[in-house]
Amino acid sequence: MYNPKSLKAEEFISDEEIRETLAYADANKDNVELIDQILAKAKECKGLTHREASVLLACEMPDKIQEMYELAAEIKKEFYGNRIVLFAPLYLSNYCINGCVYCPYHKKNTHIARKKLTQEEIVKEVTALQDMGHKRLAIEAGEDPENNPIEYILESIKTIYSIKHKNGAIRRVNVNIAATTVENYRKLKEAGIGTYILFQETYHKKSYEELHPKGPKHNYAYHTEAMDRAMEGGIDDVGLGVLFGLELYRYEFAGLLMHAEHLEAVHGVGPHTISVPRIKHADDIDPTVFDNSISDDIFAKICALIRIAVPYTGMIISTRESQAVREKVLPLGVSQISGASKTSVGGYDTPETEDEVTSAQFDVSDQRTLDEIVQWLMGMGDIPSFCTACYRAGRTGDRFMSLCKSKQILNCCHPNALMTLMEYLQDYASPKTKEIGMKLIEKELDNIPSEKVRRIAEEHLRDIENGQRDFRF
Repeated sequence: MYNPKSLKAEEFISDEEIRETLAYADANKDNVELIDQILAKAKECKGLTHREASVLLACEMPDKIQEMYELAAEIKKEFYGNRIVLFAPLYLSNYCINGCVYCPYHKKNTHIARKKLTQEEIVKEVTALQDMGHKRLAIEAGEDPENNPIEYILESIKTIYSIKHKNGAIRRVNVNIAATTVENYRKLKEAGIGTYILFQETYHKKSYEELHPKGPKHNYAYHTEAMDRAMEGGIDDVGLGVLFGLELYRYEFAGLLMHAEHLEAVHGVGPHTISVPRIKHADDIDPTVFDNSISDDIFAKICALIRIAVPYTGMIISTRESQAVREKVLPLGVSQISGASKTSVGGYDTPETEDEVTSAQFDVSDQRTLDEIVQWLMGMGDIPSFCTACYRAGRTGDRFMSLCKSKQILNCCHPNALMTLMEYLQDYASPKTKEIGMKLIEKELDNIPSEKVRRIAEEHLRDIENGQRDFRF
């Protein structure tokens, strides 16, 4: 029985409802009148249901797909403007007791290099990340109660926040660790984390259990209900995601939107972010074994429709994707990207050499430096942003959502993006990047609608040029 308000995984992610949704989408994929009605509703910027969005995903009419792309770009601009937030993953440990067949960290993999950072090594990693210019991290760790207990994660977060190197500081730590208890989520909240991120991998229960044959992650319900426990523990910003390629993409798309609807229905707050990773080559993992891979065109369509269906959410594209793919999907609704990422443990301070046994989780497709990515974004007319202001000003959960849904968040985001970009230009940028960035800031100041905010932003930008740091609206 499908019930978005239920706290039981198999009721708010109902297999029967998804199958009926896909059948409905197939029956209406050429229904121009219905598709136009759905697109008209989407233009109101209040989102779509999983069933409505699934009809658009099934539609193959080129002119309607183009409408979807144009609408996604408009909605992204309305909610997030032209800023792109930058972050980096930090892998603390790849010890893991699960048996996930798509991940090289699985317990049976005896030839991957197993590593766990000490607190001293974390200092070196974070210092290296600060020297690039990063202000926001997403920490990652395998599930292993012995090697990676919650106490280790909490100590690591405390260490990360304590490091002040030159003008560098990590101002927000997001956390991507295994599903855990309400008590542990409460501890993470008290540690000052930003968003708690957990990928579902697949919403198809049977496939989920086959893909996770061993370990605590095998428990589909416990994993799928994790966000409810996180919110009960006080974490009001959570991030969803599936690993596209494990199951049929239309099934996953419907399940992902149903999960967002469930969070809205129960907690009044949908997902702060949605990630859309695709399975990639890694040690002991051949992505061609999984027969549900999706083309770049379908991937772009999924990104556009997530933006249309869940207009308020931040959408994340990682360095799993190439520069070309990221260029294709950035205009369709993406608001956050990782930059200069390393998926190995300890890879920032001491990158692994080609002849070393890898500790990486997956191959990185976009291997450019952070400076190259900043310059690339500006060349496309985007503002690279290192902003963490909302977390630090208490604009999280329903407070963030109310500002975002009313499109008021741009009054903060736009000047904050410019000020954090100015910090990057002054402290880390190459001469060419700095030249481009200074011109971009001068131009974008005119796009701040409030004269008062613009005047204050101009004052802070001058202060940053004179050596002060960390201003925010």
